[in-house]
Amino acid sequence: MPSGLKRLYGKGRLHFLTFSCYHRLALLKSARARSVFVRELARVRDELQFRVIGYVVMPEHVHLLVSEPAQGTPSSVLQKLKLRVAVRLRKRRKPTAGQMTLPFSDSEWQPRAFWQARFYDFNVYSYKKKMEKLEYMHANPITRGLVEHPKDWAWSKKMKNEEHPGFQETNSGAPATQNQNQGKTQVSESETWGTQTFTRATRPPSGT
Repeated sequence: MPSGLKRLYGKGRLHFLTFSCYHRLALLKSARARSVFVRELARVRDELQFRVIGYVVMPEHVHLLVSEPAQGTPSSVLQKLKLRVAVRLRKRRKPTAGQMTLPFSDSEWQPRAFWQARFYDFNVYSYKKKMEKLEYMHANPITRGLVEHPKDWAWSKKMKNEEHPGFQETNSGAPATQNQNQGKTQVSESETWGTQTFTRATRPPSGT
């Protein structure tokens, strides 16, 4: 953690978390790797019961804006999330002709770790800071020249409805998930990207 910053938990604030792949290697450069990350984030979110206000998955780092979990702390959330993603993406699959052995590498070389051990944690103490962090994270793909508009980067989202029970399907093909414990499905979803709002209808559960 950068010097001069102190992690404060238990105050009910949002946390802006930033963490990187090992030595800033682009281990999340493939669409598959980024989609795996989003799926694991949804699973860990449901298990530890915290809100995801926004996220962006870049080729070599990730930004999250989350609430404190019902169980544990943001540190324990990242510990579980990083481990899950590393295990999934470091698994060796049987190679086929012309196919890479690893989902994130062009060779059989593997770095000693998938993630940098440390992470940045900023306590978001006001609405102004919340919006500032959301704007900053979702500008990342544009600043890097990956897309022209935040909505075009499939591995990025910020929720206008903070009680949204699950991630809806993104245009990357990453599956939608729902919090089955809550038994709720959002019939309509509003996503805010910069100064524009996009509303997407979603299908309600059968029998409702």
